[in-house]
Amino acid sequence: MKTQKMLAVTTVVVAIIMLASCSKESTTVSKPQFKAGAAISGDSLTSGASNPVKGTMLSGKTFYFSGPVYVNKGDTLVMQSGVKLLAKSPRAMLIINGVFISLGTKQNPNWITGVDAYNNPSQYKLTSYTDPNSDPGLTSGGNAGTYPRQWGGIQCGTTATMFNVKWTHLDFAGGLVTNTSPVVTGFVYSAGNTLFATCFQNPAGVYILEDSWIYGTTSDVARITHGSVHFMRNTVEKVGYNDGDAFNTKGEASGNMAYNLFIGTSKGGTKASAKGPSSGGPFPYGKVNMYNNTYVNCGYRSLDPDRGANVDIEQGASGYVYNNIIVNCRTGIRFVESPVADTVNSAYGNNLYYADSLNIAGQFMPSSHLGKYNTTDIPLPSSYYTFPNQKYWFVVKGTPQAVAGGTWTNGYDATSLVRKNSPVFVNYPLPAPVGTATYGPHLGSMTWQGNSDFHLQSSSPAIGKGYTSFSAVVTPISSITNPDLAATFTSPNIDLGAFPTDGTGNQHN
Repeated sequence: MKTQKMLAVTTVVVAIIMLASCSKESTTVSKPQFKAGAAISGDSLTSGASNPVKGTMLSGKTFYFSGPVYVNKGDTLVMQSGVKLLAKSPRAMLIINGVFISLGTKQNPNWITGVDAYNNPSQYKLTSYTDPNSDPGLTSGGNAGTYPRQWGGIQCGTTATMFNVKWTHLDFAGGLVTNTSPVVTGFVYSAGNTLFATCFQNPAGVYILEDSWIYGTTSDVARITHGSVHFMRNTVEKVGYNDGDAFNTKGEASGNMAYNLFIGTSKGGTKASAKGPSSGGPFPYGKVNMYNNTYVNCGYRSLDPDRGANVDIEQGASGYVYNNIIVNCRTGIRFVESPVADTVNSAYGNNLYYADSLNIAGQFMPSSHLGKYNTTDIPLPSSYYTFPNQKYWFVVKGTPQAVAGGTWTNGYDATSLVRKNSPVFVNYPLPAPVGTATYGPHLGSMTWQGNSDFHLQSSSPAIGKGYTSFSAVVTPISSITNPDLAATFTSPNIDLGAFPTDGTGNQHN
């Protein structure tokens, strides 16, 4: 009897262990990926307004498109992880009047680019000192007027309620707008304009771009006329032919641009302007915080030499600009004086500037634009500029005017600032290699990341110099609670730049 009882107990114990094992296994089953509507069959998306598309491109599949692909108002197009959407023609573009979602992951990113660029990356993503204006991957046989001719970008109409892109490669987007282009009516374009890689226009809409890579666009990476925006932890390379800011908001656009790496933009990296009529939308007017970004070699292809800023806050817009690293950019942070930025609701500081030439150092405080005394920038502004008033905003003396030797005058002598305060990146050449006489190194042609690593070495002066007593703009994007769609906010860091030492910033290598 005792033996039988022991056997019975043993049987129960074994059963419990087996059940526990089964239960444990069930918890490791992969969670189904987000899906909207039916799975898209075949490998091609249909073109034309009369053949709109909706549904889900399933994980790991490759799809092709050759012309304008429409998503109607109220409909949703989803890319699950590991999806490739490849353009067979520069006419290919996405026209979103509803919702567009791309949910790549760190392990399985998504791609939207041209077939040729995807299949022959070494021919398109050059890692040599090549002027982007003659880069064969961008100019299609040297014809700069059609740059970059891979696909026409993601163009969101006024009824588009959500653009939500995560861990996605958006390469070689743009082109020229023609009289017959589907974006001439109801969008921000006119015939002859260059296409932005992405466009968003809905005051009540949400635009999310995080953890993604953008390479080689015709003009702006994003032109936002209205809406709530979230640009976090992206890498942006070789933007613009001879025009174009990376992230460019207008009108009633509010949100954050943080932990992004910008290298080789035509104009600036982050820009906000409240220019444009009010739409009566529900969001704050022109409030964009720009913090913990790293800007490298920005502004050298701009037709307007005054518009080479890494950060640019213009007419009526406001924002907090802190904790940024600005390396060899054509000008420093630009607060525009006419029409004036919203200086009442703006503040900046704790930004590090580095220059390999006198031209650049002489524009740490851009000529004829607004400045304000702060005691936290590196180098300390008071060490090279005599402030007329330590409390109020003022117009910086000097006019950006070329003089003998190519030096820019700015009301202060920047000789002592050249090649000082290097951020000490893990792997990036500073001082930069010898190049042009006017701007020192190959600043106009060092437009790619390649194997460079913009994390900070332990000796970096950027470590521990950040300002954290402000918050990201979280509403209304924070109201998105679906875990697949919700934005991931990264707060300001005590270290400067996009790659703080605690590992919470930009997640790209």
